[in-house]
Amino acid sequence: MRRLYALLCGLLALPCAADNLRWGYGPADAMPYVGVEQQRLQRGLAHRLGLELALRLDLPVEFIETPNNRLETYLQQGRLHLICNANPEWVGEPQRLHWSPPLYEEEDVLLQHRDTAPLTSLQSLHGKVLGTSLGYVYSAPLMAAFADQRILRQDVRDLDTSLQMLDKQRLDAVIDMRRNLAYKLAQHPQLRLDFSPWVVQRYQVHCAYGPHLPVAAERLDALLVELRDQGRIEQWLEEALRSAADSPEVSAR
Repeated sequence: MRRLYALLCGLLALPCAADNLRWGYGPADAMPYVGVEQQRLQRGLAHRLGLELALRLDLPVEFIETPNNRLETYLQQGRLHLICNANPEWVGEPQRLHWSPPLYEEEDVLLQHRDTAPLTSLQSLHGKVLGTSLGYVYSAPLMAAFADQRILRQDVRDLDTSLQMLDKQRLDAVIDMRRNLAYKLAQHPQLRLDFSPWVVQRYQVHCAYGPHLPVAAERLDALLVELRDQGRIEQWLEEALRSAADSPEVSAR
């Protein structure tokens, strides 16, 4: 009976068991936020934060890789309970989710080949090919420029591939979170890449909870705020960034 029940839960996408915390992350997420080895999340802020919350809540955590375009749907269905490293502007119906208080700040920036002229504005990208992540939503002006093809968006499988293409000048620039790009540059100092002086967008980063969260959202909010105000989240991010040169990416996707 238990096996049949589990099978029905999977087939119908029902939020059946509430005995663990189902934590989603996207396949294109990278360090210092997400570190995947042997097809399992084993490093990064999501891992550290998930384990800490599981300990404090006395609730096992399950990390589930989920395509970016399904994260919101899976939260609504209960196949996931929460995602972090998120922002209300990145989802279609943010009002249907519970958003934690902001946990840290990030910014979208560009990497470019050091042999090219600095990219200093949206207009300087016109006519160029920009390496992006599949399913990611960027600033409204940039998304509008993609829509009318003033800037050519090229979704690339992962950040490592994007940077290799940029180093070979098969892309004109790559956009991503500053910490993600800084981590990769520390890992690969041989790449002939530099940050553009232009900050495309600054924003606050949150966790988002679906309606089937197995604990009270307010309790989870309070724990996250405590970790933020104690400086633990920034500490974990800084430790991950410092470890970049000694931690080559290992992936078995």
